[in-house]
Amino acid sequence: MATLLEQLKKMTVVVADTGDIQSAKKFEPRDATTNPSLIAAAAHMPEYAATIASALARARKESTGDRDALIKHSIDRLCVEFGLQILKIVPGRVSTEVDARLSFDTAASVAKARKLIGMYEAEGISRARVLIKLASTWEGFRAAEQLEREGIHCNLTLLFGMHQAVAGAEANVTLISPFVGRILDWYLKDTKKASYPAVEDPGVVSVTAIYNYYKHFDYKTEVMGASFRNIGEITELAGCDLLTISPKLLGELSVEGTLPRKLSVETAKAQKLERIPMSEATFRKMHAENRMATEKLAEGIDGFTKAIVDLEQLIGKQLDEAK
Repeated sequence: MATLLEQLKKMTVVVADTGDIQSAKKFEPRDATTNPSLIAAAAHMPEYAATIASALARARKESTGDRDALIKHSIDRLCVEFGLQILKIVPGRVSTEVDARLSFDTAASVAKARKLIGMYEAEGISRARVLIKLASTWEGFRAAEQLEREGIHCNLTLLFGMHQAVAGAEANVTLISPFVGRILDWYLKDTKKASYPAVEDPGVVSVTAIYNYYKHFDYKTEVMGASFRNIGEITELAGCDLLTISPKLLGELSVEGTLPRKLSVETAKAQKLERIPMSEATFRKMHAENRMATEKLAEGIDGFTKAIVDLEQLIGKQLDEAK
């Protein structure tokens, strides 16, 4: 009998959610996603010391600014270097994230995305193999809309509500990443429940609704469930376009069993759904009315900001020691 992971790969694109190159090798995903937290975790692993040293040495040669500019460029170089290493392993795409501190600055997000893509292209990597990750703010969607017109494909992350999903589809972004586990976290805390059955998991319910909406109205934007807490959330979303999964949960899926498809275009088409007209006013109104999405988006941006600051401190220390 095939493993759950092997069966999942036949109906859903499996993506490794990690900065650990060895994990990407082990589970053979098609794509991989990274973020500052994952890069920072990998940066503390002894096996990547040479990769980091090489990236920082190159950044010192490339940067013409002050220490702060050197650190920021070093982070970009490091993120791209990890992306390049991952692309040697996965046959598909890698997602590289724009600094979370730019989440409400459209112009700055566009500029950072262009820089990152330029760094990849200078290494011979087609922009078709890179997804630029942006936070699902109104400004993030506007940045993604502009970037997509330039052929720079985007992955909108920290997505918690239907209003964000609709905004992403209307902006013609390549992919959205609704955060299943973080939605569950919020509801467990808010309701004081100990757990939910997988089929009733609020994150699963949210992603299922988004998937059905997209397929019902023939949007081309792909749905990639993310931020999982258990394999029940994953198996209930079997059939979703993509799922980005941590190495730990990929390991738990590597067991024999039966995995039925839960999401399909046919089921989505059969539903009675109404299209949601989206504008900035509608987006901001729906966001304000969705307490979970409001709190989790702010928390997510804050968390990724802290991760990038921690990474900057780590890189700054290493740059100083290398003088």
